[in-house]
Amino acid sequence: MDGAGFLNRPAGDAGLGLRRPFSGHILGVDPSLRGTGLAVLEFVPGREPRLCASRAVNIPDRFDMPHCLGEIYKAVADMIEEWPIVHTAYEQTIYVQNFRTAQILGAARGAAIAAATVLGKPVHEYAPLRVKQAVVGHGRADKEQVAGMIRQVLSLPANLSFDESDAAAVALCHAYTWRA
Repeated sequence: MDGAGFLNRPAGDAGLGLRRPFSGHILGVDPSLRGTGLAVLEFVPGREPRLCASRAVNIPDRFDMPHCLGEIYKAVADMIEEWPIVHTAYEQTIYVQNFRTAQILGAARGAAIAAATVLGKPVHEYAPLRVKQAVVGHGRADKEQVAGMIRQVLSLPANLSFDESDAAAVALCHAYTWRA
């Protein structure tokens, strides 16, 4: 795998840009200590993607970091055990100037990634700019634009929460850019 999250092309591709569409279930994760978003999307070639499940792991401020990390780990593990997940896709941490914030976001990502790794699921990571480009068409889209596009692409009756729509966007980004 290269640094951008792409898998190497199969030998039969011969550099022609051909690729097989992703098939299966992806767990998208938008990690955060107090509001981790999770979304399971099903991809079947020739059909529109389908949202199977989504949730936000919202943890009140009264709980300490170890409790939050345990809840994030458990939520990711529960989704993986409930659905036939093929890949997991994570939004990378955005650039933050505050060292403490970076540590907290890193710990939340670590808990989510550890759950997938322990359960033997491949982990793929995408920069927020790349996710927005893949889903909305430009990297500076705001949360409302991402949520609206997710609603449209998945034919949902209403927008998901921002945490859930961001997780679904990461899963869509993976399916759209994945190379077999």
